[in-house]
Amino acid sequence: MRRITLWLVSTVAAVVLLFSYRTSTMGATAPNTPGVVGAAPGVVPGGSAPGPSAGSSAPSGATVVNGTVAQTRWGPVQVRVTISGGRITDVVTLQVPSGNRRDRQINSFAVPALRDAVLRAQSADIDSVSGATVTSDGYRRSLQAALDAAHFGS
Repeated sequence: MRRITLWLVSTVAAVVLLFSYRTSTMGATAPNTPGVVGAAPGVVPGGSAPGPSAGSSAPSGATVVNGTVAQTRWGPVQVRVTISGGRITDVVTLQVPSGNRRDRQINSFAVPALRDAVLRAQSADIDSVSGATVTSDGYRRSLQAALDAAHFGS
């Protein structure tokens, strides 16, 4: 009887430990995490704002707009769009999930592909990048918010 009790307790302990183990593929942050701060959404006064392209400014007459922070399963996604002459001339990613090596690996090929697709399509109506569906969805949501704030295409 003592052996069975010891076996049962150790099995339960092992199962509890197994289910509480977090793997690296579970993502860096949970969706809708409070406290995630990005650039303020909306039109950027002066055509430039802090971020990856700090110090650079948009061409004269261009409108620069930040999209909202799109919360995804793997973390926040946010883009900044430059519109000049009625065309999308640039899309800069302000935030993408980067909590682990796999996130960075996926985004290293997905973000440039999404940018190229937007510049070709001149809208947020783009296909997802294979293998980066969650990031692609967040990218589209943030991009659409930026285009809506700029009244682009309406």
